[in-house]
Amino acid sequence: MTSAARLLMSFGFAILAGTAGVAMAWPAPQGQAPAAQAARPQAPPAPPDVAAPPPDAAKAPSGLASKVLEPGKGEKHPAASDMVTVFYTGWTTDGKVFDSSALRGRPSTFSLDRVIKGWSEGVQLMVVGEKRRVWVPEALAYQGQEGRPKGMLVFDIELVDIQPNPTTAPSDVAGPPADAKRARSGLAYKVLRPGTGTEHPRSTSKVTVHYTGWTTDGKMFDSSVARGKPATFGLDQVIKGWTEGVQLMVVGEKTRFWIPQSLAYDGQAGAPRGMLVFDVELIQIER
Repeated sequence: MTSAARLLMSFGFAILAGTAGVAMAWPAPQGQAPAAQAARPQAPPAPPDVAAPPPDAAKAPSGLASKVLEPGKGEKHPAASDMVTVFYTGWTTDGKVFDSSALRGRPSTFSLDRVIKGWSEGVQLMVVGEKRRVWVPEALAYQGQEGRPKGMLVFDIELVDIQPNPTTAPSDVAGPPADAKRARSGLAYKVLRPGTGTEHPRSTSKVTVHYTGWTTDGKMFDSSVARGKPATFGLDQVIKGWTEGVQLMVVGEKTRFWIPQSLAYDGQAGAPRGMLVFDVELIQIER
């Protein structure tokens, strides 16, 4: 069994630039009643300018056209290899929806170096909170590939969050900094972003998280962020440091953990050795 499998079940992912949708498909929520399933959001209707960019759209030398629908509040633009979280809908120029995060009821997260060229270029123009419409010429989309949407594609995109590429280790990966909190067990942790919830998971709770794990030499060994899909598992099915650490969190919180080997894989053959460092975002708690 791999180290990732020991932590949680591994999840597959698609190469986004080679699929019909720009973002990967999320599984349907589990445990919903049929009425709740029927009430899921619908994709928004096609905009009136879906057939072609209007005169006030900005045009790039590449052929990409875009128009800001709602200014953002951020200042930072994503880099070409950053991970972004977005809401989006895509149409062909005849107004037909071919993909939408609205249909899944949640935003999508993926790396900008794994999407069609027009997406990578367009999203790099944005800041967090911004909504933008982009007209992506076929040369920057699927280039006539069989089974893919043809011609120019139109997307409405809302940029929710920007994260560094998870393969890039944090500057304090070698050891917990002075401002990290330390538990009696040896676990060290630091809140990177406060949460919005008030409830903490129990040791037997099932949780949904995004996470990335590194060894102290900065090598990434596992990441749900890189797969573009959060992971769900029971806190009684993971390494001890995870069971202890995630119980300290609330929904919406993002925390960095430094987990000593005794709370990790304890020197098991084939598993990552030594202290492990994880960035964890708690998305949902299921009792």
